[in-house]
Amino acid sequence: MNPKLVELALHKQRLQMRSAAQRDALIQYASALTPVLRGVDRITGGIHWARHNAPIVSGIAIFLLVVRPRATLRWARRGWLGWQLVRRARNLIS
Repeated sequence: MNPKLVELALHKQRLQMRSAAQRDALIQYASALTPVLRGVDRITGGIHWARHNAPIVSGIAIFLLVVRPRATLRWARRGWLGWQLVRRARNLIS
């Protein structure tokens, strides 16, 4: 067999082994982020659900506003401030 081809095959094999080791290390480091990413997925899932079920969310908000107006307004204010904070953070990032 051609020595050049043997050299290339060995180089390819070393690269594949190094790539596999790097992939394993990346998986190990990324496993620390799993709880955070699961939380983000839950939040985005909740937002998606709320957008597609707006009448239900509105009905619940109106019911809470009638039953517990102070608590509802307090949570609405917190939600508004949180939304403003997210908008400002997005503007700073972009």
